[in-house]
Amino acid sequence: MSQILVTGSADGLGRLAADALLDQGHDVVVHARNPGRAEALAPLVDRGARLVVGDLGERDDVRELAATLAETPPDAVIHNAGVWSGRAVMPVNVVAPYLLTALLPGPRRLVYLSSGSHFSGRPVLDGVDWQGRTPGSYGDSKLFVTALAAAVARLRPGVPSNAVDPGWVPTRMGGAGAPDDLELGHRTQEWLVTSDDPEALTTGGYWYHQERQQPHPAALDVAFQDRLLAALAQETGTTL
Repeated sequence: MSQILVTGSADGLGRLAADALLDQGHDVVVHARNPGRAEALAPLVDRGARLVVGDLGERDDVRELAATLAETPPDAVIHNAGVWSGRAVMPVNVVAPYLLTALLPGPRRLVYLSSGSHFSGRPVLDGVDWQGRTPGSYGDSKLFVTALAAAVARLRPGVPSNAVDPGWVPTRMGGAGAPDDLELGHRTQEWLVTSDDPEALTTGGYWYHQERQQPHPAALDVAFQDRLLAALAQETGTTL
């Protein structure tokens, strides 16, 4: 049994993953952006989940979350929280997982939610607004977080770190008409943080429905990874 943090678990894929992990007997830490969103998690808390609240678009909140979680560090983290558009795209989709990765001591497994949209992302860091004063590009953000997952795999040997494309699924973000399988959309994340299958213990992968695939070439480019980490370290004052 493991303690697993699932960010952005008030609804959608995060909620489904947290629910399934509880069913499997794991200790689950659920997360909501604010107290209003946290009310939706009451059924999971009643079943034993631990609740943390904080806006991942606000760096002070992210740091406070990391400090709270560090008291009993999770064994694994599913960086599920994400936004599709607007000024929170870079802060939530990239800066928050970077900071949590840098600040949380010792998770043994890490999963970062990517997207097929990362193939449209541009490996260009000049001019990126990490603070969200202007709307950010979703495709760029998912390319960056896919590169982050690969960089962590390289820099932390022995800690499986993987990116997952859950597919275009019918969640609040994906829309009711999304064509992909909602059930398959959360199974790979759960498998990667819990399974003893040797494949699940590999690192540096980009996964779609439990099949390893090739990501955008820039995600595996060590020079680009290092530039991304340097930009985020300079921006946040926190090194990985």
